[in-house]
Amino acid sequence: MLDIEIGALQGGAADLGQYRGKAVLVVNVASKCGLTPQYAGLERLHERYADQGFTVLGVPCNQFLGQEPGSSEEIAEFCSATYGVTFPMTEKVEVNGEGRHPLYAGLVDQADAEGHTGDIRWNFEKFLIGRDGSVVARFSPQTEPESAEVVAAVESAIG
Repeated sequence: MLDIEIGALQGGAADLGQYRGKAVLVVNVASKCGLTPQYAGLERLHERYADQGFTVLGVPCNQFLGQEPGSSEEIAEFCSATYGVTFPMTEKVEVNGEGRHPLYAGLVDQADAEGHTGDIRWNFEKFLIGRDGSVVARFSPQTEPESAEVVAAVESAIG
């Protein structure tokens, strides 16, 4: 899972290998979505557990009603200025369909609490990757980043 190449939001490759041995919450994000305020909770979650081997990884995607139309620079500026985002962000990718990024191809078979597998349903769907690189949990877009189930899964993964 962490051997896949993906670009960074602003220039160069995002070395996913740097997250080996860490727990990572991968989230497809968008700046113009009703769920965009989840950026604040994602940032708090990142800050709370960063020193324990955890990170959030934001993956911008424009596949859901064009809710991430900006350039890399515009996305970075929005996230920083509006929500104080410090967690890493990748380049904008497709998470569904023929152009699905390989990172998401390796994630979508994981079932969430309702048993959903397959295509990403909307912005802010979340996948928790354990320290060993395996996908350990999937959360629906509506699940808040600081919800009891996400926090419990993160704490278990960083254990």
